[in-house]
Amino acid sequence: MGLRLLIQHVMRPSRYVDNIEWFNFLKDKLNRVLGFEGLEIDDSGQVKLVDKTKTISEASARASKLKQNLLVRKVHPDVLFFCREELVVDNYFHAVFEATKSVAEKIRQKTGLHLDGGALVDESFSFNGKVPHLALSALQTESEQSEQKGFANLLKGVFGTFRNTTAHAPKVHWKIEEQDALDILSMISLIHRRLDGAIAAKKMYEGN
Repeated sequence: MGLRLLIQHVMRPSRYVDNIEWFNFLKDKLNRVLGFEGLEIDDSGQVKLVDKTKTISEASARASKLKQNLLVRKVHPDVLFFCREELVVDNYFHAVFEATKSVAEKIRQKTGLHLDGGALVDESFSFNGKVPHLALSALQTESEQSEQKGFANLLKGVFGTFRNTTAHAPKVHWKIEEQDALDILSMISLIHRRLDGAIAAKKMYEGN
C-alpha cells in the first residue's frame, strides 16, 4: 500500500464519527509534516496536492498576520485567543470553528444551561410567553423585541454554518481563506460584545 493510500485508510472519517476532535487533531499534526512534501489531508480524509511549505516559520507568519489584521479591527479579546499558530497552520477554518464554539460556551456560562446549538439559543433568548435567560434590552418595544429575535437567528446561522459543518467532516468541500476568516471572526467579535452586555433577564424580572 502506497503512503497516500495508507494515510487515507487511517484518516477515513468514518473511523472518527464519535471523536471528530481527535480526527481534526490528527489531521492538523499530519498536515504540518505533509506540507513539506506538497500534500495535505482534507476534511474528507483524502490526500491532495498543495503548494509546498518551505519553512516552519510560515505557520507563525500566517497566524501573526491574521492576528494583526484582527487587532486593526479591534476585535473582542475572546476572539484573538483563537488565532494561535496551531489553529491556522493549514487553513483558517479551525480558528473560526473554535471561535464559534466559544460563543456557545459564553452563553452557557451566563445562563447555567447545558444545551448546545439551536436548542441553547432558543432556551436562552426566546421570550414568547416566558422570560428569557438573556436579553439584549428591556424588550419593551417592538424594535427591542425584533433585535432579540434577529440576534437569536444570527447565532443559529453562525452555529449552523461554521460549527455544525465541521461535525459532518465528510461533507465539507470548502475552505476558508484569510479574508473569509477576517470577516467571520469580526462577526463573532460583535456577537461576543453583545453577549457581554446581555442582561440576565430572569433576575431582572424577579427583582421587580
